[in-house]
Amino acid sequence: MVEINEKVLRGIISEVLDELQLKEDKVSFQKEPSNPVVSDESFLTEVGDAKPGRQKDEVVIAVAPAFGKYQTKNIVGVPHKQILREVIAGIEEEGLKARVVRVFRSSDVAFVAVEGDRLSGSGICIGIQSRGTALIHQKDLQPLSNLELFPQAPLITLETYRAIGKNAAKYAKGESPNPVPMVNDQMARPKFQAKAALLHIKETKHVVQGKNAVELQVN
Repeated sequence: MVEINEKVLRGIISEVLDELQLKEDKVSFQKEPSNPVVSDESFLTEVGDAKPGRQKDEVVIAVAPAFGKYQTKNIVGVPHKQILREVIAGIEEEGLKARVVRVFRSSDVAFVAVEGDRLSGSGICIGIQSRGTALIHQKDLQPLSNLELFPQAPLITLETYRAIGKNAAKYAKGESPNPVPMVNDQMARPKFQAKAALLHIKETKHVVQGKNAVELQVN
């Protein structure tokens, strides 16, 4: 039985590698990879180092290093552009403003959000990985102590991303909203585990130790 499972796992990994066309580059944590492959349809423009916000009516959306640049879709093929559009819409529906920053120092969604909430005037941040995992974090909380966590990226719909934006804005206003409802599928983890790991490896290749977050303009 173990042998069969191993063969199945190897087959899944092989298929995902073929799909993603991964290269055998070593992971570097010192500088951005040379000659990066960037989408011609990039909807995010870097406009300088991100500064701490002073406005209490803003929510920061902190995206991981590869989001919208080296990867453009989440684990189930939903474009990052649509994801970001829904999160921003949710924040704006509550009357608040959204700021988008890219974090380079980590590919872990918790630490991405921690850096983001330190830049947020309200102290509230939504962290999003390229594969789609997300969470809502509040300044001064420990990295793993979040307000809401959405770990099953394959099950997060665009409607859910919009609701995440709305709830983050409500926290920023001092409210205590009901947690965003999530579908639970016990088969999602084993089904997407190999692909999730590979997408995380791709993300981690673009981590740059010591590099400050940058402000992003959404085009």
